[in-house]
Amino acid sequence: MNIGALEEHYKLELAPLYESDEAKTLFSLAAEQVLALSPGILMIQKDADVSFINMQKFLSILNDLQIGKPIQHILEEAHFYGLVFKVNENVLIPRPETEELVEWIISVCSSQFSVNSFAPPKKLSLLDIGTGSGCIPITLKKHLPNIRVATLDVSADAIAVAKQNARQIGVDINFINADILTFQSEEKFDIIVSNPPYIRYLEKIEMHNNVLLHEPHLALFVSDENPLIFYKAIADFAKTNLKSNGQLFFEINEHLGKETVDMLNDKGFINIELRKDMQGKDRMVRAEI
Repeated sequence: MNIGALEEHYKLELAPLYESDEAKTLFSLAAEQVLALSPGILMIQKDADVSFINMQKFLSILNDLQIGKPIQHILEEAHFYGLVFKVNENVLIPRPETEELVEWIISVCSSQFSVNSFAPPKKLSLLDIGTGSGCIPITLKKHLPNIRVATLDVSADAIAVAKQNARQIGVDINFINADILTFQSEEKFDIIVSNPPYIRYLEKIEMHNNVLLHEPHLALFVSDENPLIFYKAIADFAKTNLKSNGQLFFEINEHLGKETVDMLNDKGFINIELRKDMQGKDRMVRAEI
């Protein structure tokens, strides 16, 4: 079978789960790993035959896709802000909207704090809460090397993945294995950022099975009764652990923008800004202390 025929086979077999364009993208990602072909080269190699060994690899990936396993977990990697991160069942797959949060922080640091790769070293410090794959703290450290970065997660398994990503990408980060609901520290930070669990159980009906069955619920869900539990705890931590004029950044539940802003107002934060993501949904908040 040649590459073109195999791509059509993917589209046919994945039709119950994915639109044709999505299936084509999945095949392209599989081909990039199995054949080391970029999407551009793949387009002009459709007549090339696939070896028996590589065919078995393609079919194994297809079988995993058919049971709803995310392609990032199958390939054990995900792309985020131009970097490649190792991912597995212990961490959430990085999302495009989180790239927007990172872009916002980089912009603020480069302008308000006058921090960039070319400026003299600054003694700024940043704490990320909810490490996961490490996509937020590692990307920020990569693009803002003069900032001291620490990151905290309750999951030792997630931290193990993030440490591997930090070594692979070549950044130095302080990892803390702790629960933010009980964590205390005397250290002060210029910036605190978090993308904590924020999906209410009542919203599970809106989610795809490939997320529900294959991504860690610890990093996804909060109770319907207290959906802002982590935001409240992080805000309280920020009140005592942010430096003067320090900044707090959140990724948020699109349905709880007003509630998040009101909570921050009630806790005495100022200059609160709510931003929408590329899809027009309330997704990010910045506040100052």
